[in-house]
Amino acid sequence: MLRFGTNALIVYVTVGDPDITASEQIVLAAIDAGADVIELGVPFSDPLADGPVIQRASERAVKKGVTLEQVIALGARVRKQRPNAGLIIFTYLNPVVRFGMERFARELKSAGIDGALSTDMTVEESSEYRALMSKHGLATIFLAAPTSPDERLRQIARASTGFVYAVSRTGVTGADKQGDLRGETAKLVKRIKRFTKLPVAVGFGIANAEQFRAVTEFADAAVIGSAIVRLIEQDPANAAKNVGDWVKSLRGKAQSAR
Repeated sequence: MLRFGTNALIVYVTVGDPDITASEQIVLAAIDAGADVIELGVPFSDPLADGPVIQRASERAVKKGVTLEQVIALGARVRKQRPNAGLIIFTYLNPVVRFGMERFARELKSAGIDGALSTDMTVEESSEYRALMSKHGLATIFLAAPTSPDERLRQIARASTGFVYAVSRTGVTGADKQGDLRGETAKLVKRIKRFTKLPVAVGFGIANAEQFRAVTEFADAAVIGSAIVRLIEQDPANAAKNVGDWVKSLRGKAQSAR
């Protein structure tokens, strides 16, 4: 179940990098260290919305044959071990279409996964998907960009049922230079909140305690992905420990600076 307390942290992991077993250990370590929600990233051969760090992770997992079915199965195992954690599938539309939308929703529900975010699914084309997800009590999450006009933000807010994912700037995930979090991104969150009472999470490029703290001054949650995936890439053998230590440190630094 998706629960957002104060200063919520959402952690993204590319499932299957370095392997399925390691991914499960990494996810559990992140939850135990303080992650409120885990985005279980589905490897995809053409991840256009992702920066180079996550692209490399996705490529490695794709080469190992990691499938959407395996990602859902991992989610089911995590749910049994950490029943209170928030779990969502982070994917592109193509794997869902190939899997079958009805089957996708049915198996997410069976696995105990809370919902999904399909990065390249537009609100205008999502009616069938949203109906199936709603039928199974699953959350639908959509991206809201800084360039979105108010009417589009209204549509995104109405289509979202878990939280709204506010993109901190245009471009791909994991860019080195972060935009003005307390300026333009804060304005975007404020605009979104005019149309919904759902939590708003900010992601793309957040990589340290200072940025996490800045985001949670005006948003309900911060999403960290590339920084986590980079840790895994740098030391796959010790990835679970390193990710757990990093998340715990992030939490501690952000709290002590308040």
